Amino acid sequence: MNKKVLLAIVASFVFGLLTAQTFKDIYQKSLPENHKIDLASLREADVIWSKRYVRVIDLREKANHALYYPVSTLADGRRSFVTIIMDEIKSGKLNVYDPLKAFNADSVVAPTTYADIEKSMGGGMVKKQVQDLNGGPPRDTSYAETMKKDNVKQLRLYEEWFFDKKHSKLDVRILGICPIYFDVDATGNLKPKPLFWLRYDDVREALSKYEVFNSSNDAQRISFDDVFVQRRFSSYVIAESNVYNDRYISEYLVGKEGMYEAERIKNELFKFEHDLWEY
Repeated sequence: MNKKVLLAIVASFVFGLLTAQTFKDIYQKSLPENHKIDLASLREADVIWSKRYVRVIDLREKANHALYYPVSTLADGRRSFVTIIMDEIKSGKLNVYDPLKAFNADSVVAPTTYADIEKSMGGGMVKKQVQDLNGGPPRDTSYAETMKKDNVKQLRLYEEWFFDKKHSKLDVRILGICPIYFDVDATGNLKPKPLFWLRYDDVREALSKYEVFNSSNDAQRISFDDVFVQRRFSSYVIAESNVYNDRYISEYLVGKEGMYEAERIKNELFKFEHDLWEY
């Protein structure tokens, strides 16, 4: 009986080794060695029209799940967009800025720190009063809390659309990205809180080295940089550059009227491109 048990244990061990070998990549992936692809240079004389917009990518939408998951870093190194950004900030490779200084990118000059961001996301050292079990007065205690990266549910994009007469096309460049953290207020409702702004050009190199899950083809996974440059996400407009100090739609319209206004702005951009050509 003991011999049978021993053989079963050995067989399980050997099977585990074989399984581990079987599920390794069957070829060497080159994505970690990628570099960002430089965008075409622009001259002032080539840009005959431009307009700036702010739009929101809701990571809770199915079309944007590839940016949100995995919540925790996987064994193969795959991680979420927010995890990549936070790792770059913590290592000192990425500068980020006060979220209250945007919409106008020229005013985004006040830097913020990793410690400030960690605290905004519910992390860092937390002080709390605990009751003494021996009946004494309450005492203060401190403990380290892990930041809740999975509570970042939206990304806010600041971008500029322009017509390039040299290449005869309407194009777009992302100027900045602002993660939105959803916190629970005193009444139990979710309250969105902008964390920081980062310049997209500063983070492109890092994003180009991490793959995004492709539900259609495991052999054709693309990088996070490809997702943004190729516009492989779902979003909606919340503001456009305007004479009223670049105000947001939510500052003058709410509810259905706000949704109609966002749709109107999007359709104006579509019609502008459509009217450039004759058929």
